Amino acid sequence: MSGQVITINRKKYAVGLFWQPTGAGYVARTYARALARSVDKKLNLYTEYRGMVGLGARRAGHRSGMDSAAAAVTDALGEYSSFLAVFGIDKYFYLVAVRNGVILEDKLFTSESDARAEYFKLSEIPDWGALFAPAPWGMPRAVERNLSDLIVRAVRAPLRPISRVGAGLVSGVLIIVFVIGSMWFFRDPLEQMATTSELSNISPELAAEFEKQVQEKNKELDAVFEIEKPALPGPIVLPYEYLPDPMARAQVCYQAMGFLMQPITGWSQTNVECGETHAIAQFSRDYGTLDDFYMMATELMPASFVQQQSDNALTVRAKLPDVPTYASIDERDVETVLRAVMTAFQGIDTPADAAMVVDTLTNGVDTVYLNVVEVAAESKLVPTQFMQIFDDFGGVYMTRCAWNASARTWNYEVIIYAK
Repeated sequence: MSGQVITINRKKYAVGLFWQPTGAGYVARTYARALARSVDKKLNLYTEYRGMVGLGARRAGHRSGMDSAAAAVTDALGEYSSFLAVFGIDKYFYLVAVRNGVILEDKLFTSESDARAEYFKLSEIPDWGALFAPAPWGMPRAVERNLSDLIVRAVRAPLRPISRVGAGLVSGVLIIVFVIGSMWFFRDPLEQMATTSELSNISPELAAEFEKQVQEKNKELDAVFEIEKPALPGPIVLPYEYLPDPMARAQVCYQAMGFLMQPITGWSQTNVECGETHAIAQFSRDYGTLDDFYMMATELMPASFVQQQSDNALTVRAKLPDVPTYASIDERDVETVLRAVMTAFQGIDTPADAAMVVDTLTNGVDTVYLNVVEVAAESKLVPTQFMQIFDDFGGVYMTRCAWNASARTWNYEVIIYAK
């Protein structure tokens, strides 16, 4: 066990991933790349699991193809939509917290006291569906589970490189190695077949006998390497076929962020943002107490989830209501859309960063390439006003908007699917 890697039943799993929900209309790799840029550029691996992405890093010991331990635990405890669990692994303690199907915590602790403190803090949040902890801790309602007994079947949530370039290089190397290895492994049958052709000009009897031996050898190889044919993959789901109405989503985000922008005595709000499925607000402590915050948050922000980052920092998360979706795409080519976007922002004298990207979707057999224009801008306009800029565009999806309380500005990220 090294870095952020644990071994369960002689298989290595990645832990300590940074998890974030994704939503309809956004490609997991694209979202992981944007998230890594905003969180930590050294996060160079990602996995996709149940509408979430988890980011990892090679510097933490993570490797491409390594499965996520948090995903494996969540899959094994699938009967619970919310649970808090700590497992002892050698001299370490592994904590997993899942709330309403979303992985909130995925941490490996080297100190038992630190793991116990984190568990105790999270256990105070009400309505956990199940609690798991080591028996010596004596935690109320908690039962002890052995991680190696819990994870008895494989779950496919492998880490993949965020960068397509790195993945392509690795794939190329693997293909070359496979071809060379195959030529070496089957060198005897190939030589035998070539020799058979030469013998046919020398002795028909010897050639027939030799060909019979080659056929028997091929049958043996076929039996050794016979594998079950995989099931045919499902059709590729195109994200622009299920986009939320831009104005409806802007209104939902604005209302959800306003719901979280509540004054809490003794606490200052630093920022609030609307993501794919949740609105999240961050608070820093001035002179208030944690008890005061929880008491007022329960009254002012019912049904929200409070997560303590430290003694002086808290986040509050609220789930976004569903917005009706419909199919939409801009019928213009991607260059024309990009030019039209820059023209629209120049018309209101607002700087914006816009770029053309190509996202790749595949089901293992078929591949689809999507032309996308990514737009990022800072503005004084509220979401419903800002999205009016895109009234003349199709295939529009606001992936994120955020309010910076100190600068008193809004930050927006929008994508447009083009022909």
